[in-house]
Amino acid sequence: MSTQVSAKPEISYLTRLLEQSRQGKTELSSLQEVRNQATAIVQELAIPTKRDEEWRFTDLSPLLQVQFQGVETWDAMSLQQMDITPLTLPEAADSRLVFVNGIYAPELSSVSGIPDGVYVGNLTALAPEYETRIGDYLGKQQGTSEVFTALNTAGLTDAAVVWVSKNKIVETPIHLLFVSTTNDVPLICQPRCLVVAEAGSYLNLVEHYAANVEGCPDIRVNHPYFNNQVTEIWVEENAQVIHTRNQREAGDGFHIGKTAVAQGRNSRYTCNGISLGGRLSRHNLEIFQMGEGTETFLNGLTVIGGEQLADTHSVIALNHPNSTSNQLHKCIVDNRAHGVFNGKVFVPRAAQFTNAAQLNRNLLLSPKARVDTKPQLEITADQVKCSHGATVSQLDPEEVFYLQSRGLNEANARNLLLDAFVAEILNRVPVPSLRQRLSQCAACRTSVATDNQ
Repeated sequence: MSTQVSAKPEISYLTRLLEQSRQGKTELSSLQEVRNQATAIVQELAIPTKRDEEWRFTDLSPLLQVQFQGVETWDAMSLQQMDITPLTLPEAADSRLVFVNGIYAPELSSVSGIPDGVYVGNLTALAPEYETRIGDYLGKQQGTSEVFTALNTAGLTDAAVVWVSKNKIVETPIHLLFVSTTNDVPLICQPRCLVVAEAGSYLNLVEHYAANVEGCPDIRVNHPYFNNQVTEIWVEENAQVIHTRNQREAGDGFHIGKTAVAQGRNSRYTCNGISLGGRLSRHNLEIFQMGEGTETFLNGLTVIGGEQLADTHSVIALNHPNSTSNQLHKCIVDNRAHGVFNGKVFVPRAAQFTNAAQLNRNLLLSPKARVDTKPQLEITADQVKCSHGATVSQLDPEEVFYLQSRGLNEANARNLLLDAFVAEILNRVPVPSLRQRLSQCAACRTSVATDNQ
């Protein structure tokens, strides 16, 4: 009598996600080899569990309980211009690229304000002068064998592409808007971005993930969906990229994102990462130094409540001398929510005269709120200046009392302190309308949190 051993659920579930992802067909034959290589990698892996060191604080079992379906082309045609108006930015009215459920929506996009020497569009419409070079960038970042990154590449059919030519200065914000529709069919979408800032160029980029829902997106209505997203950014010699990443998924959404950045010699990269939405979200932010004299600034803000889980994992790999990196990540956690931060900075022997600072500050607004934080420095160079730290606290009663003594009631005093806490990050967002919108959203969420105590 023979017995059959069933596959582990993490393996069989990933196999099904792979099947759904591979349903789409690419119009570019050059992508097929990249897709096949990624497929081979995924077939050797499984969905991570809490037994995996990099995922030990993030439980993906709620994801495994949903059977997601792949996206058909018609799913992207269900929105009108009026539906996305609340998500658009006036500063980027004519420099906006819109994807619906991961599929390019040209009728919702507007790129008439893009100057010469800059390409903003989708991958399948890439101009010939860029198409011949795309193979040097797409899928070439380090970390491509990570399971969710490989899954995205295995299903790659199209992508948002921003390509800034050498010495081109683009002061107008470029807005990449990824909208998810929610319905009775749980969808898996795999947005992909490729950003190339050639030598001496400047780019202000806004990457925005949102859902088309009525009312507050935080309200859960049992319409789950899954965004598995990858962004590759190449900042070449003497180039500068200011990157604002706004994750504002709906309350039933699952979001796992990867941002991989390669910095050339004397380049400057700034990431303002804001995470407010989603039932379960994770952002893997990886910086790879490709030359000396780089400057890296990572500003992060997470505001969660209810039973949300938000995880930020960052890696800064400094492999050359005379570099500077500064990371500040803040979390506000309320109710039964769970925040996770894991930041790694690698300073090998070759990275002499490095100046690296990392700080994670957390506020818990509820006795049942939880945060797991793990800042890490791995240093083998001896002529460096490096620091790291983390704080976990509640609002200071003495500060609340002081404000009350100046005429504020307790709720307003608490809200004022919370506004100041988030403002340190939001004030660094370089787009005024987005900064105001994020401030209002954070204030609404923290004031509700205070009222519920």
